[in-house]
Amino acid sequence: MISLKEKPTILGQKIILRPFDVEKDFPYIEECMQDPVVIKYTGSSDDYNREEVYEWYRTRKDQADRLDLAIVDQSTKIMVGEVVVNLFDETRNSMNFRILIGPRGRDKGLGTEATQLIVDYIFKETSLKELTLSVFAFNPRAKRVYEKIGFVIESIDENELEYDGKWIDSINMSLTREDWEKRRNY
Repeated sequence: MISLKEKPTILGQKIILRPFDVEKDFPYIEECMQDPVVIKYTGSSDDYNREEVYEWYRTRKDQADRLDLAIVDQSTKIMVGEVVVNLFDETRNSMNFRILIGPRGRDKGLGTEATQLIVDYIFKETSLKELTLSVFAFNPRAKRVYEKIGFVIESIDENELEYDGKWIDSINMSLTREDWEKRRNY
């Protein structure tokens, strides 16, 4: 098992990845959770219990089996999304990666930078061999970001999500430590 008890602050050019400050971040967490684009691309709902969500984010810093960090836009000092590394797979020595960018963080390259920063952190600071993710087929923009970072398609789960009367496939992608190291040496 990989320990992710230490919650780093990671500085990028445009963003900071840092542990959640729930008192400060919660209005922006709610903004993200209510955003129609976030709801669509995550396959979630805007129906949630405010107190449960608040408590969930308050306890993220205490979880040693996962890493949840806020994405903060350096130009505004406002939380615009989150990166999460979770779901340890002992057989593959891998974990799942996901990212969420709210309305204040789009169209600025923040998601690309956040993805690269967290991928670099995980492969530099842990012994994981692989990161995996899933992206819905109707989100080609996110898929391009993942491919740019080095993720490759492993498989497709057909008809994974029903959205607006249509069935949407889920694309499963992975990035191995070996491929990450090759890309870093270019």
